[in-house]
Amino acid sequence: MVTVIQRCISANVKIKNKIIAEIDQGAVILLGIVEGDQFEDADYIANKFAMLRIYNDHNNKMNLSIKEIKGSVLVISQFTLCASLDKGRRPSFLNAASPSVGEELYQYFISTLIENNIQVKTGKFGADMDVELINQGPATFILDSKS
Repeated sequence: MVTVIQRCISANVKIKNKIIAEIDQGAVILLGIVEGDQFEDADYIANKFAMLRIYNDHNNKMNLSIKEIKGSVLVISQFTLCASLDKGRRPSFLNAASPSVGEELYQYFISTLIENNIQVKTGKFGADMDVELINQGPATFILDSKS
């Protein structure tokens, strides 16, 4: 499971120009589910993120977690994170989990964040979405359950 975590001031996700979810301060998590990922991968990423100190304290040091700033998370499924760009000029998505497995792990990941007392909003799994955010910092982190 691979994620791109972007600290944000605000973010929203639209489908057909209609906002379906939005957050204020927090993070956008782009979630790629790889063939072979298990519930343990989702647990690892969700629990690790819940404790990551990626928000600034009063001394402008990254010392605070999403829970400590009372931030929200916008989770977006993004199978393109699983792409292989090694050969040719067109991405290969053979590494991505099947849609049924991907959606099950996506929903499980969201529930694990909620169990960590994190306010979560989501896109729609498998949909064509437009995501807008104001990246704070900018601060962007990559978290891979296989690393």
